[in-house]
Formats: sequence, structure tokens, C-alpha cells
Amino acid sequence: MRALLQRVRRAEVRVGDEVVGRIGPGLVVLLGVGRSDDDETADRLARRIAELRIFGDAAGRTNRSLLDVGGEALVVSQFTLYADTRRGRRPGFSDAAPPGLADARYGRFCRALEAAGTTVARGRFGASMAVELVNDGPFTIWLDTADRDRPSDGPG
Repeated sequence: MRALLQRVRRAEVRVGDEVVGRIGPGLVVLLGVGRSDDDETADRLARRIAELRIFGDAAGRTNRSLLDVGGEALVVSQFTLYADTRRGRRPGFSDAAPPGLADARYGRFCRALEAAGTTVARGRFGASMAVELVNDGPFTIWLDTADRDRPSDGPG
């Protein structure tokens, strides 16, 4: 799974004129599901995001997690995070999970994030959506579960 996290002051997602999800302070999570991702991957990533210390403490240091600050999450499925742009001028998406599998893993991820103690708003899977947000910082983080299986080049 791949997730692009944006720390926000507020955010909402619309399908047409309908607001389908809205949050106050917290995270927008753009979530891509790969072909080999399973329920365990979704659960681990949700826990990692809930506990990731990317919110400021009283001293202004990033020592607090989404759970610590009582933040909310707006999760939007985004298969384009699996875009392969190495060849030609049109991205390929063959590493993205097919829609049925992606929808199931997206749902599992959202439920796991809720189970961790976070209020979760969602986009609408497969819909054309407009996401509006006020980025806080700005502070944006990229997570790829495949990276956890690779050795690190730097200090732990």
C-alpha cells in the first residue's frame, strides 16, 4: 500500500455537489492499494499512521501522533499512487490492485484506522472526487509498505 499523508487544519471531499466526507484538524490520507496487499498490510499501515508522530507538542516539536491530538482522518482511495511513468508519456497502472480488491482493502484500512481510535471520514471509492484541504505546515509524508521490507541506507 502507498499513502500520501497531508497534515491539515480542515478538509473535505465532494462528489459532484455533495460533500461525502469532512474533517477538522488531522490528516488527509490518499491511499493506493497494490496487487499484493492483504488485510494484514492494511491493518499495519493504519496503525502506523495513527501512531506516527507528526503533530507538534507544546515546544513545537513533532512528538505527537494523530491519536495523541485527537485528530481526524479523511481517507481517499487513489490508485494513481501506483502510476508507472518510466516509459512513454502515459502512466501505466498495472501494479495497482483491481477495483474489487482495492475497494475491499480500502474499507479494511478505514476500519482499522477507526479501530485504532481515530474518527475517519471517507471519499467514495471509484468516484470522481474534488478534495479540498488546508495543509498545516505544509507537512506531507509519503509511506510505502514495500519500503519496510527493504534495507535502510541510513541510520535507524
